[in-house]
Formats: sequence, structure tokens, C-alpha cells
Amino acid sequence: MTFISARNIKKVFNGKKNGNATLAVSGLNLTIRKKEFVTIIGPSGCGKSTFLLMVAGLEKPTAGALTIDGKAVNGPDGQRAIVFQEYLLFPWKTVKGNIEFGPELKNIPKSEYQDISRQLIRLVGLEGFENRYPHELSGGMQQRVAIARALANRPNVLLMDEPFGSLDLLTRESLQLELQNIWEEARCTVLFVTHSITEAIFLADRVVVMSKRPGTIKSVFPIDLARPRTRDVYTTRRFRDYEAAIKASVWEEVR
Repeated sequence: MTFISARNIKKVFNGKKNGNATLAVSGLNLTIRKKEFVTIIGPSGCGKSTFLLMVAGLEKPTAGALTIDGKAVNGPDGQRAIVFQEYLLFPWKTVKGNIEFGPELKNIPKSEYQDISRQLIRLVGLEGFENRYPHELSGGMQQRVAIARALANRPNVLLMDEPFGSLDLLTRESLQLELQNIWEEARCTVLFVTHSITEAIFLADRVVVMSKRPGTIKSVFPIDLARPRTRDVYTTRRFRDYEAAIKASVWEEVR
């Protein structure tokens, strides 16, 4: 059953300085099922992040229809949370304070949001670090806090824009494994933008390849790999076949 629907989406950015318009996305059509994990990959500047921001309600399509659960996206909503590559944590708040910020702002009773915080700290593996400040944490730990903070409002859509892009390889692979477990427990719909084909395949139910600008959906690859996935899956014939096919699709656009 369709949960997120994008029909003939177009996005034009009007230049503020020279007045020139940039057609970023054109004719984009995509449907996403509830609780599905979809990764988006494509050349730099193809509109991946722009589409994510439109789903978040932070950008408005110039034309087309974008709906979630049958309702038009007209702006930000507490049911949609976004995690960026930059951690964007409040430096003056502890791990616990960052996670509790959203529920507290919504006037959820203190005992309830503290319980939410405890559950999420356990879920992202930060027990014992509740009272640490962001500058006392590694990059990977800060991103775990950012994910927990996004989940604190119990969103039904989690949007992730290159969330592991600035991390070292070992930390990145570790967080890929953890995100898989977090998603299995949180059971929300995830839309995940990445430049890594390996990461896209490892995480996804479907990998969506976008064309060069103006971005549209070029191809969609359903990923038939058993879950939960471990790093051993990288060496399987099926994974390598997916990797070769998606790389060929992306490189056609890059060339």
C-alpha cells in the first residue's frame, strides 16, 4: 500500500542574484510503502537532497503532487524527522537533554519524555553517556544522538541526508549495522540519501537511482537480501550483482 506518493514533481530554484532559474527536479514519480527502507543515489547535484527536503516540508514543489498517507505535504510536521550529515546538536545540552528537547517542547509529561529518552539511549547504545555533552563524544556517538533525537517524537517517516558521510569507514559500517536494528525496532518509513552504492544496497528494501539534473527517477532496484544483514553479505554473488548493476546505472549519468 502506498504511503508516500510523489507524482510528476518539479522543482525550480530562482536565482536571487542574477535572476537565472535552475531546474533541479523534473517529472519525478515515486511511491514508497509504509515502513519501507528506501535509499536514493545519483550524481552530485541531481536533486536527491532537494527531494528529501520536499518530503520534509522544508521545500515546496514548483509543480506536481506530494502526499503522505493521502494528505498533501504543506510544510514541516512532527511526524516527519530529518537527520543531516552535520550533527546539529545543541552544544549546551547533554545527550539526555538533546533527546528530550522535542517531547519537552510538545509539553509531554516529564515522566513520559524521560522514559522515551531512556528507551532511545538504550536503542542507540549510549547508556552511560546520558550526561555527556556533544564535545565530549566522538562523531559516531554524536550522530547516534542525532538519530535518537529525531526518533524522540515518534515519527512515522525518518529522512536521512548523507548521515554517515563524514565518518571514517569503520564507524560508518558500525552505524549501518546499528541503523538496521534501530529501524527494525522503530518501524518507521526511512528515506535515506547516500553517495555510497554499497551503503545503499546494504540498508535498503529498494535502491532508487536518480538521473543527472534535472533529477528524475531513472531506475529502481528491489533488494532481495535476507534481514538482518551482516557484513558477510558484501561477499555474496547477489550483492555483487546488485552493486554492478547499480554502478552501471549511476555511471551512465556521471558520464
